Amino acid sequence: MNAQINNVFDLLKKLEIILEKSFPILPNYLVAIKLKDVESIIDNIYLALPPEVRDANRLLRRKEEIQVEAQQKAEKIILDAQNEAARLLSESELLRKVQAEAGLIKEQVVAECEEIKRKALEDAEIFRNQAHDEAIRTKEGAEAFAEQILSTIDNTLTQHQQLVKNCQIYMEKLHAESSGNYDPLKQNYPSEQTNAIDDFKIN
Repeated sequence: MNAQINNVFDLLKKLEIILEKSFPILPNYLVAIKLKDVESIIDNIYLALPPEVRDANRLLRRKEEIQVEAQQKAEKIILDAQNEAARLLSESELLRKVQAEAGLIKEQVVAECEEIKRKALEDAEIFRNQAHDEAIRTKEGAEAFAEQILSTIDNTLTQHQQLVKNCQIYMEKLHAESSGNYDPLKQNYPSEQTNAIDDFKIN
């Protein structure tokens, strides 16, 4: 390993010599050198490095790659989290709108039910009043009809009673005539009953 390190130092020394012999363009700032010579020395330096150093360098590069990959994954996770948060927020907003719309629909349904209930009560009251008025009119009509029937019956009974009384008077007249006790000068028979008596004469 010491030989490899010494070889590296030798190559670095050669690189210093090339730089010293280079053509100066701007002193202490810019020089002209052969690119091929420098590239050859650099390649030899890499080859002269111990395997441990090369492995460490590869691990270092891998570490950087892992860091880059981790950074990219972290950025992707953050982006996905932001997108998910935006989606959840959108769904939450949509849910809020749906709940608000459902609340409005519920209020409308309740209001319509109350209006239907109120209208039904009003109609029921109107029908009740109409039925009450109709019942009163029916009762009054029935009472008037009953009074008319009773009055007709009373008149008929009165006429029948009068007719029976006239029949009795007529029978007394016949009985008096048959017994010879009939006196035409006696005012036993009212004039208003004569017509009723004539109804029972046998021709």
